[in-house]
Amino acid sequence: MVRFALVFKGRRSSAGALVSPRAMPQMRGVMSEPLIIALDGPAASGKGTLARAIARHYGLAYLDTGSLYRGVAYLLLRAGEDPSDAAAAEAAARRFSLEAIEGADIRTREVGAAASVVAAQPAVRQALLDFQRDFARRPPKGAKGAVLDGRDIGTVVCPDAAVKFFVVASPEVRAHRRFLELEPGRPDLSETEVLADLKERDARDAARADAPMVRAEDAELLDTTHLTIEAAFAAARRVIDGVLRRCED
Repeated sequence: MVRFALVFKGRRSSAGALVSPRAMPQMRGVMSEPLIIALDGPAASGKGTLARAIARHYGLAYLDTGSLYRGVAYLLLRAGEDPSDAAAAEAAARRFSLEAIEGADIRTREVGAAASVVAAQPAVRQALLDFQRDFARRPPKGAKGAVLDGRDIGTVVCPDAAVKFFVVASPEVRAHRRFLELEPGRPDLSETEVLADLKERDARDAARADAPMVRAEDAELLDTTHLTIEAAFAAARRVIDGVLRRCED
């Protein structure tokens, strides 16, 4: 069973919900604007699973921003181009659309590694920044808000997001999760290889000069190493519900 562990630094409201004191000032008037919830963290930390659950529960649009970089990487690899070629990567990012990668297998190990290279390039990040912000501010299909997960949502893409989480897990647990995901199609793959890849990606994502993967000062830290998915979702929901109740006061 996949288990999550939770670490929150906040205080309890009179209703008992755990709410970040840093997030509260941002919430004034949020109900008149799209509700934006940001989740950041490294690969296989569980942020995508949690983000989708939050989006379903609150009726919000969901965007896996990592899929944008994976999509650009996929398009480059499909065209036989080098992901480290800055000009080619920028061009692919500027012509990118979700429709262009619909049905494509962008979750392979090769695409994941290429996506990390692509995401480190400032021109690519700038090209995709407007897309992400537009999605958050004008959610599709009339949704009342959006949930975005990635690596710099709370710090760069949506620094004014109403609620922010920074989702982490131990490298070993993340490697095991990703191994179980990839192993059916890669019988020759070892968990040791996956762990090495994740550590390399972590270092590259945290050290890049443009929009590195860091925890926003007002983001709640959520460690998913030892709790069930359901428990982590319930804890995240308490934070969000506390913020929403505060808006209604």
